[in-house]
Amino acid sequence: MNHALVVNSNDNVANALDDIPAGEQFAFSVGTDACTLTAADNVKFGFKVAIRKIRKGEQIIKYGCVIGVASQDIEPGQCVHIHNVEGTRGRGDKKGE
Repeated sequence: MNHALVVNSNDNVANALDDIPAGEQFAFSVGTDACTLTAADNVKFGFKVAIRKIRKGEQIIKYGCVIGVASQDIEPGQCVHIHNVEGTRGRGDKKGE
């Protein structure tokens, strides 16, 4: 089974510790609770994956910190990246904006 890392119990995303193919289950823990989800998308090693539904406009929380805002609804198991998140920390592809 593939694995993902959740650092803070307030996080709504996990970091993939392996490449997780779409349709495959992955395991993660939130506090002392062991959880599994099925990846809706291919999630590359190191990328973020939603561990619960995130609505458009909702904050993306990783490591207990807000790192962005969902630009569309994101379902559990979907890859969370620049195609569905507007960063609040700055993006290298948007210099000078």
